[in-house]
Amino acid sequence: MTRPAEPTPARRGHLALGAGLSLAWQSLGPTHGEPWLVLHGGPGAGAHEGLAAPLDLTRQRAILPDQRGSGASRPRGTTRAQTAATLVNDLERLRRHLGITRWSLLGGSWGATLALAYAGAHPQRVVRVVLRGAFALSRRELDGLFRPRTVYGKTIGPAPLSAPFDGGAPTALVLQRLGRLLQSATPSVASLRATRTWAWREQAMAERGARRTVLAARSAGDAVAARAAAAVWRGLHRAARRGRAWIDAPRLSRGDRRAWAKFRVQAAVLQGHAGLRPAALSRAPVSLARAGVPVDWVHGRFDAICPPAVSRRGVARALAHGGPAWLHLTLAGHLAHEPATATALRRVVRQAVDERAVGRPA
Repeated sequence: MTRPAEPTPARRGHLALGAGLSLAWQSLGPTHGEPWLVLHGGPGAGAHEGLAAPLDLTRQRAILPDQRGSGASRPRGTTRAQTAATLVNDLERLRRHLGITRWSLLGGSWGATLALAYAGAHPQRVVRVVLRGAFALSRRELDGLFRPRTVYGKTIGPAPLSAPFDGGAPTALVLQRLGRLLQSATPSVASLRATRTWAWREQAMAERGARRTVLAARSAGDAVAARAAAAVWRGLHRAARRGRAWIDAPRLSRGDRRAWAKFRVQAAVLQGHAGLRPAALSRAPVSLARAGVPVDWVHGRFDAICPPAVSRRGVARALAHGGPAWLHLTLAGHLAHEPATATALRRVVRQAVDERAVGRPA
């Protein structure tokens, strides 16, 4: 009986970017395996090994960078040059540093946005692309994040009246106020409350999508899917309740410091729309189509953070220009570990390019 291959130990490193900045990265899987650049969401969140779950790490290699200012990259929480162009340049420098000629891309949420930006700028360096959700940084999408009770009919429960989220201010003004709050080199009482509220909102929106998944599975009479989705929803529900209760906690935790750094980066990226013009991400699927790069768009039907319409439009643009592109709408919300989305990601990531047939049903 053949024994399964032993996992290759993780390798880690830092790439100097100049001006005192460095990019942290880790590599999982065999050094000579099929290389995949795996991009975390956030912005500002940082990478973790769970992001590589869709890959077969006995034959595929995952390269997981912490984007500038995120995770173990230094300085953490920096808002310097937080634009898509700079982040794309960081990734291209990492590719050259690792000696990789071409790689495939896997990104979720903000990571999908950055993957599109990179692929649009360097299609000749990309073998294939798998996106989980996609966020186009549009005004409507940003309103969906910061005014969820008034946009898309979203309801995430009683929202804490915490500045700058209170008063129903326009999203642009909320982001401006957040940017000012988070400019200080250390967390303040006001910035802690703001970042805790922001974190709770993210948790509550993810929970909402998971809850809608449970209801849809039950309505369809799929007991197995309903049980699996319910297990995810219960975990998110508990996390959201803890997050809501923590908003007024008097003490500072290690998690608070991580959240402060994350949202400091996130506010800078969102406020500046990552330096992207409105049509920039619309052009990326067209560039990939013309280069013949296959793209799979995996999107939860009940994603309350990234509208599925973004993926639909991306696939439509690629197909209109003759590109190999497929849309996989899953019975899920926003998160990669929700069962239907996790299954879809494993299927498309592990399928060899030469096994694909154009016109494969989505």
